[in-house]
Amino acid sequence: MSLRIDKGRLTGGLELTPMIDVVFLLMIFFLVASKLEEADRSIDVVLPKASAAKPLTTRLREFIINIDRKGNYYAGARPVDLVELERLLKQTAADNPKGQKVTVRADEDVPHKFVVGAMNACVGAGVDDYQVQSASAD
Repeated sequence: MSLRIDKGRLTGGLELTPMIDVVFLLMIFFLVASKLEEADRSIDVVLPKASAAKPLTTRLREFIINIDRKGNYYAGARPVDLVELERLLKQTAADNPKGQKVTVRADEDVPHKFVVGAMNACVGAGVDDYQVQSASAD
């Protein structure tokens, strides 16, 4: 004699219980993980200064050297002499070891020796990518 079992209407649907369990487990995991991250940052620690560490690479910006008609050097808008210019170029090259770009802009009436002085400062600072900008012909 065979026995016939009526399964009913509910067995044909989607089981939500395992899915709800997984969602709750994920919520608990992310809540605990975010609390641990906050705990790592909340400890008050005075960090030591590194004296021999290399600086982090900063965003690469073009370093512009301006030379007016009297032969005065300007790093950006700040007047500098050749020694200070070479020191600034060394610092910029150290901050950007992958290659710092330098543009030398000189007045049309400036003697050529001042342009050569700026180029020598670039070479002395270890900057290989430098160019002398001239006015474009229109």
